[in-house]
Amino acid sequence: MNGSSWSLQVLQKLGKADETRDAAFEELVTNFNKQTAEGTKLQRDLKAYLSAVKLMHEASRRLQDCLADMYEPDWFGKEEMDSLAEEMIEKELDFNLEDTDTLWLDYHQNITDKSLLCVDTYLAQFPDIKARIAKRERKLVDFDSARHHFGSLQKGKKKDEAKIAKPAVLLEMAAPSWAQGLISAHQVAQTNLSYNQAEEELGRAQKIFEELNVELQDELPALWESRVGVYVGTFQSLAGHQEKFHKDLSKLSQNLNDIMSKMEEQRQLNEEANHSESAGSAPKLQSSVTNGSSGDLPPGFLYKVKAVHEYTATDNDELELNIGDMVLVLAFDNPDEQDDGWLLGLKESHWLQKKDISAKGVFPENFTQKV
Repeated sequence: MNGSSWSLQVLQKLGKADETRDAAFEELVTNFNKQTAEGTKLQRDLKAYLSAVKLMHEASRRLQDCLADMYEPDWFGKEEMDSLAEEMIEKELDFNLEDTDTLWLDYHQNITDKSLLCVDTYLAQFPDIKARIAKRERKLVDFDSARHHFGSLQKGKKKDEAKIAKPAVLLEMAAPSWAQGLISAHQVAQTNLSYNQAEEELGRAQKIFEELNVELQDELPALWESRVGVYVGTFQSLAGHQEKFHKDLSKLSQNLNDIMSKMEEQRQLNEEANHSESAGSAPKLQSSVTNGSSGDLPPGFLYKVKAVHEYTATDNDELELNIGDMVLVLAFDNPDEQDDGWLLGLKESHWLQKKDISAKGVFPENFTQKV
């Protein structure tokens, strides 16, 4: 920025000279600054989320190692536990993974490639646009400076011509007749030269400013609108990978839960066998899990759960639950009919009173806990 431009900018800030204002463009710049701040925060928080995923992966691995180290050889499910990270994944999830590490690593990589990369690409264009906005501001000051200078010359042209004419009369009196016309012409030419130079400088400054201004007037609104698609794509991808990861991980967790449940059942059976009064009688699991149910148990009985949340049935084949209800979990006649996260059961109170399973129904497993 040259000295005159800087001086004009100071005068503009002091209110001593007019300043070109464009309220519409200022609003575009405000939106751009807001967009930059939001995008930068999203990028930072996504990176923090990925760091947390990596930490959670490491913590999960340590827990698995701890379980493997403490699992004694004579405990139930030792072989299943050893192969859980390999055989059970391939068998239950029906896709080729070596262990749970792959599940975590894939999750981390998918978020990096599909969500974070989208935000990185989006923000990569901001520095160039920010630099051009700053350049437009500088060129606007130059344009105002040239406009102000040209306006001053234009207004004072007649005064300058009068100032030239007055000393010319005095010069003509002292100069030879052949030099009088040359002196006057030279002074007029000098005035016209300054005027023409100012006009050319104004044209150049205006052209440079308007080229930048037109480009940004087109680009900034388009960039502002693009944020919607970027945010949708980022969070939609993140949600999709979260859903898949947690679904796959929940199946692994269910496998582990089943092994633990069977081991507890085995422990109860062994305990009953040790305290059995009749050496030849085989202990029954029902006596330890029914907790006071009299009479026979319903066909297909597996174990008992207690409702910890209320559940309102939305279909005829569903079982309505109230907090505290004891439910006898039954096996499905056709295992293929069982949906993930759902169990088939019968309220214990109904069975004790009526001894029929006509009131059985399905209910969400996570609304209950084993007893």
